[in-house]
Amino acid sequence: MAPIETPNQNSNVKEVARVFLRLGLIAFGGPAAHISMMEKELVQKRGWMTEQHFLDLVGATNLIPGPNSTEMTMHCGHERAGWKGLVTAGMCFILPAVFITGLLAWSYKEYGDLPEVSAFIYGIKPAIIAVIVSTMITLAKRALKSATLGALGIGAAIATLAGVNEIYVLFGFGAIGVILYLIQQPGAKMIAPLTIMAAYTEISNIKLFLIFLKVGAILYGSGYVLFAFLDAELVSRGLLSKQQLIDAIAVGQFTPGPVFSSATFIGWQIGGFYGAIAATLGIFLPSFLFVAFLNPLIPKLRQSRIMGAFLDSVNIVSVAIILAVVVEMSKETLLDWRSIAIALISFFITFSYKSINTAFIVVGGAVLGYLLLML
Repeated sequence: MAPIETPNQNSNVKEVARVFLRLGLIAFGGPAAHISMMEKELVQKRGWMTEQHFLDLVGATNLIPGPNSTEMTMHCGHERAGWKGLVTAGMCFILPAVFITGLLAWSYKEYGDLPEVSAFIYGIKPAIIAVIVSTMITLAKRALKSATLGALGIGAAIATLAGVNEIYVLFGFGAIGVILYLIQQPGAKMIAPLTIMAAYTEISNIKLFLIFLKVGAILYGSGYVLFAFLDAELVSRGLLSKQQLIDAIAVGQFTPGPVFSSATFIGWQIGGFYGAIAATLGIFLPSFLFVAFLNPLIPKLRQSRIMGAFLDSVNIVSVAIILAVVVEMSKETLLDWRSIAIALISFFITFSYKSINTAFIVVGGAVLGYLLLML
């Protein structure tokens, strides 16, 4: 017999839908920015979970393939409303980006060009940097539990800035953290690492779905890693031109929500409307499955001393990677007095008034950027 839904459970699902639909509409700037917005909205403002548990979710999410911020929405939705919250949060966060990207993909297919959005983006980027820095400070306070973890964080930040692949940094410094723990606890036993298998497939819409299913199942990293992967999967086979791929990644960058919505754009160029659906389902489906499997394990991992040491190490490394992202974003964004002023003002407001909705920071940055460009 199916369990009876309580009014409280139903209201939690509705709350999850409202929160993540709004985040899906305003979450510009990539995974680090999205996670910062979630921490501010769900931990600081709504108190859905503790900072430590949120940090554990961030660390665990970094260890599995797929779009990190999208997977974080699913984790957070599950914390609030169980498996229905997981599905609702993921769908509500993804759908606005997919819808907007779909409209742009149709326009691009018809007219062969993208709209000019530089004036809109100008003020948003420094505002997002401010949001990320504010959240990074909050998470760092929780993650920095010892001098040893501080040293791991510094090493991870240096390695990431030096160009070492993020997943190598995460697993490598996580392993170092476990080794350091075992040195202090000589009686502890080693554990076997988990591995994730992925199958290869080759186009019809079914084959397009399978290509993006493979990408979603095995891809770590940013939109730039996605660019390289799709270049090998699609451009080298003559299914997509290099310019179409560049434009697809650009769409993923300047629309709100996950960068992986580029899949919708690419699918449309290759297979029209149904190609867009196939590519979108393929790239996001693994994330739902990975999170559904991983989420119940995280509290158990935290209870294990060895895995707790691994999570602590991965958590501080995750903060270090966010720092590296901020540095790289700042090099590309804070290029004149206007952008620096927007970043400083946004940081002051974000850090001083923690209850303020992140949407106001994003919209305020856009408006301020537009006004300053008119000077």
